[in-house]
Amino acid sequence: MKAWVIHRAGGPDQFSLEEVPTPQPRDGWVLLRVRAFGLNRSEYFTRRGESPTVQFPRVLGIECVGEVVHDGGCGFEPGQQVAALMNGMGRAFDGSYAEFTLVPAASVLPFHSELPWEELALYPEMLQTCFGSLHVGLEVEPGLSLLVRGGTSSIGLATLALGKSYGLRVGMTSRSPSRRGELLDAGADEVWIDDGALALQLSKAGRVYDRVLELVGTTTLLDSLRCVSRGGIVCMTGILGGAWSLSPFEPMGDIPTGVKLTSYSGETADLPAAQLQQFLDAIASGRLTVQRGPCFDFEDLREAHGLMDRNQAAGKIVVRGVN
Repeated sequence: MKAWVIHRAGGPDQFSLEEVPTPQPRDGWVLLRVRAFGLNRSEYFTRRGESPTVQFPRVLGIECVGEVVHDGGCGFEPGQQVAALMNGMGRAFDGSYAEFTLVPAASVLPFHSELPWEELALYPEMLQTCFGSLHVGLEVEPGLSLLVRGGTSSIGLATLALGKSYGLRVGMTSRSPSRRGELLDAGADEVWIDDGALALQLSKAGRVYDRVLELVGTTTLLDSLRCVSRGGIVCMTGILGGAWSLSPFEPMGDIPTGVKLTSYSGETADLPAAQLQQFLDAIASGRLTVQRGPCFDFEDLREAHGLMDRNQAAGKIVVRGVN
């Protein structure tokens, strides 16, 4: 089969399109034909050598949509539509940047949809991350206010759509004033231009939030902790700022009294198959709209990663499977 293999860390040019053996079926694992997959920031960090647990050579890709080829005794039907994501995919074992992939059954979510594959590939990991962040990390309830820091990212825009559907008041941030109109058009109740001192801006405006989804990461985390009211929650889900750690960190001084700090890194089980189906049905009917990014052919994976490097996608990037 065809697969994009990375042998050493570096830029998009480190991906090599190769003919490799097709994975062999085994019990408890599901062999899938990959029809399309989305690109994710974790793959960007892995490609750059910033995921120390990932060993090269490796076929990256933490998610895909496709069809069951062999179910490994797990109760799926040949040809069944499924999504596969997380649980070591593209990290502990080879992932979706290939014609076929073999994944543990726990990573597989069945669904049925007439949406095109390249659109379906937008949603599984994105929805799992948003759903898990909102419900596991932030414990949202209708009527609460939510600030999404890193709002113009694909996860940020998807969280805006989901948050509004749950009855939240949603504020969004962007470092660029030119993105304000885009965020308002997407449904944001207010937009803040992020200069790194957002808590000061909110204080001057007399605003405070119940919840903050931190997608920028440690570079803005301490400021985000001061953007919520007592009893509020800040959940760190993303590292768009590029920094994994925070030093120095003094919890007694850095975490305001009564504010809760959580994180969310995601598991397949956090998005039940029934919930994925509900999302896809809502998208197909127009009741839920998630902004899309560009779509690339399989042979153009390097160009897709280059676009991700430049942060110019304005939505999630998708790659079609091998024709």
